[in-house]
This record gives sequence, C-alpha cells and structure tokens, in this order.
Amino acid sequence: MDAQPESGPQSKEPESSNPDPEPFEEIEEDEEPEEDEDLEHEGGGVAKTMTPEARIRKDRANMEALFRRLSTERVPVRVHDVIIKGNTKTKDSLIESEVEAVFRDATSFQQLLRAASVANTRLQDLDIFDSVNITLDEGPPELPGTANVVIEVTEAKNPLTGDLGIYSKPEARSWSLEGSLKLKNLFGYGDLWDGSVAYGWGQTSEVSTGVSIPRFKGISTPLSTRISLLSQDWLKFSSYKEQALGLSLGLLSTGNHDLSYNLSWRTLTDPSQMSSRTVRRQLGHSLLSALKYGFKIDQRDSPMRPTTGHAFVSTTQIGGLFPDLRSLRFIRQELDLRYAIPLGFYRAALNFGISGFKARGLGPAEPRRLVRENSNDGSSSDSGIDHIGGDLAVTAFADFSFDLPLRVFRDAGIHGHIFACTGSLNKLTENAYKEFSLQKFRDSFRSSAGFGIIIPTKLFRMEVNYCYILKQQEHDQGKTGVQFSFSSPL
Repeated sequence: MDAQPESGPQSKEPESSNPDPEPFEEIEEDEEPEEDEDLEHEGGGVAKTMTPEARIRKDRANMEALFRRLSTERVPVRVHDVIIKGNTKTKDSLIESEVEAVFRDATSFQQLLRAASVANTRLQDLDIFDSVNITLDEGPPELPGTANVVIEVTEAKNPLTGDLGIYSKPEARSWSLEGSLKLKNLFGYGDLWDGSVAYGWGQTSEVSTGVSIPRFKGISTPLSTRISLLSQDWLKFSSYKEQALGLSLGLLSTGNHDLSYNLSWRTLTDPSQMSSRTVRRQLGHSLLSALKYGFKIDQRDSPMRPTTGHAFVSTTQIGGLFPDLRSLRFIRQELDLRYAIPLGFYRAALNFGISGFKARGLGPAEPRRLVRENSNDGSSSDSGIDHIGGDLAVTAFADFSFDLPLRVFRDAGIHGHIFACTGSLNKLTENAYKEFSLQKFRDSFRSSAGFGIIIPTKLFRMEVNYCYILKQQEHDQGKTGVQFSFSSPL
C-alpha cells in the first residue's frame, strides 16, 4: 500500500499471492467462502484455479475476518524497525527521538495503532512538515509477530513564514501593529528561528528574537532562548516610562510543566517630574532576575469558544536570585481557572473563570506631586493620581455564549454572548496588610456586565461589545459604552 499524504496510521495489506493474510501471525479462518465449493469442473473435480472474481471475494472475506479479530481480540505484536522516508533536511535522530518511546511500549496491534496516532500528532506539532503519514507493515518472515513502522514525511516547501496584523487592547485603550517572521528547520534539528516587532500607538513597543529546538542530540527537553527590548509608556496611568533589555532561557518543557529563567535590566524614568512618592522610589535602574514555573491543564474542546471542559494555569515567579543589591526581590503567584458547561441548544455554553488582573487603570492609587501655578502666592493645583498596583488581585467572570439563529451566521462561526465580571485589587506590602479586613476586601470589588457579538476570521477575531459599569472606585478609569476589540485569530 502506498503512503498517502496527510493521513493517520494505516495497516498495510499483504502483497503475496497467498490469499490468507498473515501480517503478524497465522490467522485461523472461521468459515470458507461458498464460492470455492461451486467451482467444479464438469467431471466433478474442484477447480485448480479460481476466477478473479472469486479470488477477490475470498480475499475480502479473509480481510474482514482479520479486522474482526483485530477489533475484538488482543493480537500480540512488537515493533521490529522504524523506517523513515522523505526527510532531506531533517535529521533522522529528531524523528526517532519523537516516536521511539511511543512505539517501544506497544505490545499489541491495538496499542500499536494508538501509538502511531500519537506519533503522528507529535511530528505534526513540530511544525516543520507539510504532511506526515505512518504505515504499519509486516516484519521479516523469519520473525513472526513483528511489524515495521514506516514514517513518510513531506518537509515544508517554504520554511519562511510571516504574520502581520493590527490589534486592539480595550483594557489598555490602545492599538498595536504586530509582525513576525519565522524560519523553520534551518539546521535540520526542528529549530525554529523567529523575530517579532510590536508597536503600540502611544504606549508600548517591543523588538525580540529567539530560537527554540525541540530536541538536540541526547537532550530530552526542548531548548529555547529569547532576547527582547521592551519600551512602555505608563505616563497616563502611573507617571513613568519603562525600558527593559531582557534574556529568557527555557530550562524545562515537558507535558504540563514549564520552567524558565528570566534576566532583564530595567530603567524607569519620569519625564513629567510629577510622579507620586511610591513611583519615585522605584525610578532608576534595577535588575530583574527571576525563576518562573508554570503548570497548565487544558481539557476544553476549544480555547477560543469552549463549550465543555476545564482549564487550569498556575504560574509562580521567584525574583531576586541574582547576587546584586539592585536585584528586585519578590514572590508572585498567579492562578487561572476556567470551566465550561454545555447547555444542549444552539451550541450554548456557560463559562466561568477566576484569575488575577492583567491590565492597568484599577486598584490602589496615590496622588502625584503638586504643581505650583504661581510662585508669588504659592498656590498649587491637583496633578492627578498614579495607579500603583497591588499585591492581592482577584477577578471572576461568567459568560453565556450562543449561536445566532440565522444559518449564515452559524456557518461563519459568528456568535453572541452575554457576560458579567467582577474584580478586586488590594495592596498588602509596606504595612498595608495591617489595615486590610474582610469588609475592606468586599468593598474593593468592581463589577461590570454587557453583551456583544464575536466575528472570527482567518486574519483576526473581532468583538463588538456593549459594557455597562455596575460598580467602580473613585479613581478607576472604566467607562460605559461600546468597545471594539481586534485580536489574533489563534
């Protein structure tokens, strides 16, 4: 059987003239096709040769008997060899390391089929092949009960890809132009080289480049490194600008676990000379050295529009590992839990979640430095406030998504949703915890609700929402009204 592109594992039919299929061991036939009994000469003897039609029917019956046994009985088999075809640039060692452990544990034909499916997914996830085809073939005749695994890959025709898009961030009230270039499998180790640029009007710009290698030589864990230059303008919210030159090293990435080390040199400046006391204490240079561990589980049917399942993400950061007085010392813990419940009509589902804030403009605030209006009378005016963030952040949401009644909308994936969210941000450091109480925690919650329509496309994902502020604090900057959001389609 010839390999077919973009397909999963296949079992190869025997090509010998013997009509009895014996791919791994002798198969006992339960019954013989009736056609053999009817093929008699006029003299009464059984025919020495069958007609082509009779042979086809006999082969079909034998194969059906084989498949019935494979689906109902445990057929012992072990892998004799893994044969790789089609890779001109990709190293054999990379493909072997991705599939070796999967096939090694297979001891039956059923397990071998499942292992082939897992191996196919792993190779596709490398993102360097246009297609992957896995065929299960007979092992050597002298080794009954064995199989050969034939892996045929088609390497990407164009290793260079790019993306460009304009996206919005309603929570930060900003737009950004983002572009990236990726060069795949340059040295044949599945290596991915990428560079990205992001420019946000009036707020953030970032340039970064990095490389990741899924497996290199005998190292079982992926390797990755990234260098970035970040510039952020927080004058509107917190009276400072930030520049950071950073290096990130991926140390471990297996299954649900990720471990990385981040080192960056950060500079905070206040061009306005009006920052609050808390912000002024942090101005200047500082070193950020942190170890970051992430644990992630995602059992949802879709990350963009989940209708069933759950997801959980835990991120822990420990800062101050570098032996330097200017190194920032902190411990940060973030939790994110999502749960989707299907309702059984119009693909409707209820989504619930609880996590921490990811945006500015909310939480504890501090007045900025007063500006003198007249040097003669000493009068001054209010210069506004700085949002200084907090130490304990909690946010929760509920979202009811549903298909729209018109079929043209359903076919395009356009759907509606109704949502409500609430959150709180409080400061605990610098002895602020002494004034913290359960009543203060309850009163610190803000809340909003709304409805909207979501329009997914191949280029971007657009949301048009009407948001109504139910409750907010004195210095919060949330506003009731219509919001447009453009984000990546992935």
